[in-house]
Amino acid sequence: MRTIKLHIAYHGARYVGWQIQAEGLSVQGELERVLERLTGHPVRLIAAGRTDAGVHARCMAAHFQTPLDLPLTAFREGVNRLLPEDIAVQDAFEMPSGFHARFDARGKHYRYTLWCAPVRSPLEAPFSWWLRPPLDLEAMRHAARQLTGIHDFAQFRIAGCAARTTVREIFSMTLTENGERILIDVRGSGFLRGMVRLMVGALVDIGRGRATCEELDRRLHGETPQRRLCAPPQGLCLMEVYY
Repeated sequence: MRTIKLHIAYHGARYVGWQIQAEGLSVQGELERVLERLTGHPVRLIAAGRTDAGVHARCMAAHFQTPLDLPLTAFREGVNRLLPEDIAVQDAFEMPSGFHARFDARGKHYRYTLWCAPVRSPLEAPFSWWLRPPLDLEAMRHAARQLTGIHDFAQFRIAGCAARTTVREIFSMTLTENGERILIDVRGSGFLRGMVRLMVGALVDIGRGRATCEELDRRLHGETPQRRLCAPPQGLCLMEVYY
């Protein structure tokens, strides 16, 4: 039995998220449908994690098993010919027996894009959160440093999170200005459901002067905040999974 790892990019706007659900289109469902058509046998695709409805990915990693002796190009070009335009396999690799896309992952890199301008941009809107300036970027960077490290992120998850533990490590969280874009890059060992969007929401509240770094510190120590701003999903993209 061969283990095949896929690197997958997708535009998440049409989907209920990565994972198959009772209703609605999922990225996993579309890929499994095409892989079963290509291989002629049932396929269970296991990903490094899940993305929520509306969230994008530049490189989601997932694996499946097959007994077929097809060339790796079949799992890229062949699959892409059958997929909708908003999902594409970027590459395919044959992995050693026992490889697991989720359990072997060492960390993930997410990027959140803010569009900080007086006027909204129809071209940026599908991939960013529009905010009118000004934002206090230095205060936001200070808050990002507070979030870095090992913390209990119980106050940074949304309903439906089934994680057994809420302790996670954030390796780095940086803010970069790129014209009217502000790129928030978050690298960590793993993430709770909605965690990155809630962290970005906390930074934006601080950047607008609606919250303080002291309040963020209390939140990290378990105090429930009066206000929980969750950044909209379209600004979030999974950039890479580390192994």
